[in-house]
Amino acid sequence: MLWLKALHIIFVVTWFAGLFYLPRLFVYHVDVNDEVAYQRFVTMESRLLTITGIGAALALLFGIALLHYWGFKHGWLHAKLVLVALLLGYHHACSRLATAFREGRNRRSARWFRIFNEVPAVLLVGIVILVVVKPF
Repeated sequence: MLWLKALHIIFVVTWFAGLFYLPRLFVYHVDVNDEVAYQRFVTMESRLLTITGIGAALALLFGIALLHYWGFKHGWLHAKLVLVALLLGYHHACSRLATAFREGRNRRSARWFRIFNEVPAVLLVGIVILVVVKPF
């Protein structure tokens, strides 16, 4: 079980790293004026999404394996899974935003992306508190 925990944590870190950096790329992408730089950001975002997706899939895989041991009897775990579901929704939103940039359809401002960039930090704080403190 300790190996499962370790692998779960490693891939959660990978997943969050991508979710922290991708919206920051969007902030800079908004202000790009030339086509070469614009396409460079499209490439960077696509590659980062791929790595982030692999991290997410493996974090979920090892998390599901851990659920086998823990079961669903803990209230903190239910709350954590709600936050993980929100994180999955955020990841999906990032994917759609990257597609909008790739297709030249972005309508969001750099300010909006700066605020959007804070969402995974809030989710991370909640998840870590629930897992470590187990308040209920």
